[in-house]
Amino acid sequence: MMGVYGRIATGITAVAMLGMVNIGCSTQQPTEVRDTWTAASSSASSSASRAEAAANKAEAAASRAEAAAQRVEAAAQRIEAMTMKSMKK
Repeated sequence: MMGVYGRIATGITAVAMLGMVNIGCSTQQPTEVRDTWTAASSSASSSASRAEAAANKAEAAASRAEAAAQRVEAAAQRIEAMTMKSMKK
């Protein structure tokens, strides 16, 4: 009979210990939420700024190439005009 009471006492003690552990775990402060979006958004913003700067440089280079092509075309027209003029003589 004594063994039965010992097992009951052990079971009650185990339940009480588990209850105390659960109460201790539930009263802890939640872990801090890490902010992962701020770094990602600043990185994206930085990348967008670099892409915009590269696009501006490409646009400027295209404008210079277009101006150079117009100068070459004008030179070709002058050469053609001079050639036609010399052929008529």
